[in-house]
Amino acid sequence: MHDDLIAKASAWLAEDPDPETRDELAKLIEAGDVTELSARFSGTLQFGTAGLRGELGTGPMRMNRSVVIRAAAGLAAYLKNKGEHGGLVVIGYDARHKSADFARDTAAVMSGAGLRAAVLPRPLPTPVLAFAIRHLGAVAGVEVTASHNPPRDNGYKVYLGDGSQIVPPADAEIAAEIDAIVSLHDVPRPDLGWETLDDSVLDAYLARTDAVLAAGSPRTARTVYTAMHGVGKDVLLAAFARAGFPEPVLVAEQADPDPDFPTVAFPNPEEPGAMDLAFAQARASDPDLVIANDPDADRCAAAVKAGSDWRMLRGDEVGALLAAHLVSRGATGTFAESIVSSSLLGRIAEKAGLPYEETLTGFKWIARVDGLRYGYEEALGYCVDPEGVRDKDGITAALLITELASVLKEQGRTLLDLLDDLAVEHGLHATDQLSVRVQDLSVISDAMRRLREQPPTELAGLAITRAEDLTLGTDRLPPTDGLRYTLDGARVIVRPSGTEPKLKCYLEVVVPVASHDGLPAAHSRAADLLAAIKRDLSAAAGI
Repeated sequence: MHDDLIAKASAWLAEDPDPETRDELAKLIEAGDVTELSARFSGTLQFGTAGLRGELGTGPMRMNRSVVIRAAAGLAAYLKNKGEHGGLVVIGYDARHKSADFARDTAAVMSGAGLRAAVLPRPLPTPVLAFAIRHLGAVAGVEVTASHNPPRDNGYKVYLGDGSQIVPPADAEIAAEIDAIVSLHDVPRPDLGWETLDDSVLDAYLARTDAVLAAGSPRTARTVYTAMHGVGKDVLLAAFARAGFPEPVLVAEQADPDPDFPTVAFPNPEEPGAMDLAFAQARASDPDLVIANDPDADRCAAAVKAGSDWRMLRGDEVGALLAAHLVSRGATGTFAESIVSSSLLGRIAEKAGLPYEETLTGFKWIARVDGLRYGYEEALGYCVDPEGVRDKDGITAALLITELASVLKEQGRTLLDLLDDLAVEHGLHATDQLSVRVQDLSVISDAMRRLREQPPTELAGLAITRAEDLTLGTDRLPPTDGLRYTLDGARVIVRPSGTEPKLKCYLEVVVPVASHDGLPAAHSRAADLLAAIKRDLSAAAGI
């Protein structure tokens, strides 16, 4: 076993084009560090519908230039098999460690394979790449990003020519092409031949951002903004300036790109503590709204003053607010969301007489809904301009929520007032999440197996009226690894995360509210139910 491992590592070392990972691997081989070598060579990072995502380092189980070159070569072979000889592949990247290298390697591989490659001019938000694919008529796009993962991670997200992320069977077909690459020496990588784009694509993206706002709408809401050490700041400030909003007050410590994300444990606005600096800035400057992007700026978080302090709005709350705003503006077309998001969107769409669709988790599915006008997912993802960006977009979502805050401000009202109105109109839809991060992935599979073998019959004293194993698919949904429980006045979905080592359980309760006077009691009842469901579900899953 030891000799076999050293032979594998030595073969990898002979091909590795990166001096840093070569040095790392040479030291591990020299030290005979079987534990570390095994961790890096126990398999290969799997290319799936999220593309690739993993920790930076040497070997096939880590993100590095060798893995990226193979992925790019597999994608190029897939595109050529589809008859896309000479087609354009556009490549974007964030400001994480190695992102620019991975983007350049991808461009070289595409050029060497006879495709045309164009790279965005500098680290830019993921939605700019998603826009560029459609704008430039590309056959595919690649974004080098690990979004809101920890600093040591990076990733590789693939889009096809419609501007949305890959879905099966494309992922498996690309993975098969990656597996077919015997040696990196077989992959031509010229030193030049690709184009580095100028700012005209970014300018075209910014020109479209204006279109998400209503002509002549109020633009008075004042904001505090954090880019969470990512790439959102310059593009968001430009979009806000074009729109005529007051210039956002920046959270200075998190404003500029920093791949080490020094002020946060996880650079995700949903994580505890991530918004602390933004709230401190809000207490100092008293804005109407706090806006946050995640590091690649495809997600948008909003926080509001509640009493004397600030609180994050849940993704489901922002999702409902944006939907209500679009309805009030007379939007037409289909409203869509993933199954793990709040059922309130369906109620809003139904009342407005608009088509409504539920999809599997992820914007790769939401973006494919026919006639999409608005799509959202509870994990802070909103698509408010599907013709321009067929993916979640934290910049245009920030514009739209700030427009809504401005409209309400002119009426002497707030986002919380509108949420109260929606609760009275449709019932209080309260959501929460039980999310368990694991070191050992078997904890997740054990929990899923336990729930399948011994399914709960009730949670929080509410009978489960329907239990569905989503691996079988439904009449509306393709198969996915998940469980859905329908209760009397509640809903629970359990699934492994597609991008992180987490088991995620999505909880929703719906409490009828007769009038605004009944809201405090409804909130209290909802909180009690959610806590009890969380407790009972933990016990049932053994987590």
